[in-house]
Amino acid sequence: MTQALFGQLLLGLINGSFYALLSLGLAIIFGLLNVVNFAHGALYMLGAFLAWIGLTRFGVSYWVALIAVPLVVGALAIGVERTMLRRLYGLDNLYGLLLTFGLALVAEGVFQNAYGISGNSYPVPEALRGGVRLSFMYLPLYRAWVVLVSVAVCFASWFVIERTRLGAYLRAGTENPHLLQAFGVNVPLMFTITYGYGAALAAFAGVMAAPIYQVTPMMGSSIVIVVFAVVVIGGMGSIVGSIVTGLGLGLVEGLTKFFWPQAASAVVFLVMALVLLVRPAGLFGRER
Repeated sequence: MTQALFGQLLLGLINGSFYALLSLGLAIIFGLLNVVNFAHGALYMLGAFLAWIGLTRFGVSYWVALIAVPLVVGALAIGVERTMLRRLYGLDNLYGLLLTFGLALVAEGVFQNAYGISGNSYPVPEALRGGVRLSFMYLPLYRAWVVLVSVAVCFASWFVIERTRLGAYLRAGTENPHLLQAFGVNVPLMFTITYGYGAALAAFAGVMAAPIYQVTPMMGSSIVIVVFAVVVIGGMGSIVGSIVTGLGLGLVEGLTKFFWPQAASAVVFLVMALVLLVRPAGLFGRER
C-alpha cells in the first residue's frame, strides 16, 4: 500500500512538473503581453512531434532535440507574434484568445491529417533507462530527470524575471510599456522575445513528455485546460503562483488518484472553484 501511494505521488509530481512548465509559459506571456495564449497546448504537442519526427526520420537524438526543438518552436512563435499577434495588442483579450485558439485548431488538424490520431512512442534515452530501488518504491531514472529538470528550469526563469535587470524591464513593461519605451527600451522586441520564450518552454515540456506519454495530435488539448486552471488558481500572470500551484496540484491529483480515483480528473477544477470563491485573483495574484 505504501509503495502504491508513493507511486501515485510520483506520477502526480511528474504531471505537476509539466503543469508548472506550461503554466509558467502562459503566465509569462499573459503577464507581459496580456494575451491568453490558447495555442500553448499546440506548441507543447508540436515540441513532442518535432522530437519524434527528428528521431524517426533524421536520427536526431533526445539530447539534441531537447535544445534544438525549443529553439525551432520559439522561432516559429516569434514569426506568429510579429505577423499576427502584434496587430491585436491594445484590443480586447478576446481577439488574442480567438486567434491563438484558431492557430491551435489548425496545428492539430494538420498533424491529424498527416499522422492520424493513433499514438506514436518515443524511446527513453539510453542514459536514463532503468531506475533505482528505494526502500519504499522503485524510482525510474527518466521520471526523476523530468522532475529535477522542470524544477531547475522553473527556478531559472523565476530568477531571471525577479532578480535581474532584464527581469526588471519585463516587470516594468507589464505596468507601463509606454514609459519604459520612453527610456529607450525596445518594448516591441521585448514582447517578441517574451512570446518566443513562453513558446519554447511549452516545446521543451513536449520533448520531455514524449518518452512518457504517447505522441498524438491531441496531447496538447488534453492538458491545456488543466494548465489554464493552474494559472487561474495561482493568479493570472504570477510566476511564483504558476510554479508552486502546478507542482502542488500535481501532488493533489496523485493523492486523489490513490484515495478516490473517480474524482482525479475533476479535483483540479474543484480546487479552482474553491479558490475563486475565496480569492478571485488567485492564490498569488494581485487584487485590482
